[in-house]
Amino acid sequence: MALTVFEPAVLALGDALRAHATMLATAESCTGGLIAAACTAVAGSSDWFERGFVTYSNAAKTELLGVDAALIQAFGAVSAEVARAMAEGALAHSKAGIAVAVTGIAGPGGAVPGKPVGTVWFALARRGETTVAERLQLGGDRTAVREQTVAHALKRLLEAFA
Repeated sequence: MALTVFEPAVLALGDALRAHATMLATAESCTGGLIAAACTAVAGSSDWFERGFVTYSNAAKTELLGVDAALIQAFGAVSAEVARAMAEGALAHSKAGIAVAVTGIAGPGGAVPGKPVGTVWFALARRGETTVAERLQLGGDRTAVREQTVAHALKRLLEAFA
């Protein structure tokens, strides 16, 4: 995946974050750090990118982000509840003012009843605001699902400052 495809969105996001004097944190599962990588691929991102958490395993979600293991057990790692907890955990464990989280099934395996390949939960958390979560159903192979997830996260972040 060429991260340069995301450069225009990342540059706009950086401008928006600088204008609001806000730092960004990411909490990623299915993308394995691609959102953070896209953000830090541009010069000057240290002005607005605070940190990224790659929490691929359930244990990592619990240990690094403070996601309650009971929440994962009750709803599954790919759920609105866990995505929200991941985003809120990224805020709680950073100095960022806004955080995004993604958790999903990129494929080709991993599908379970009600959660086919391409199911991704996205969450956005801002200090002092209600965390929002959104279910995506994306098509294509593993690479396509991951790329679409990064693009969606960047789009939603930009919209948060519109």
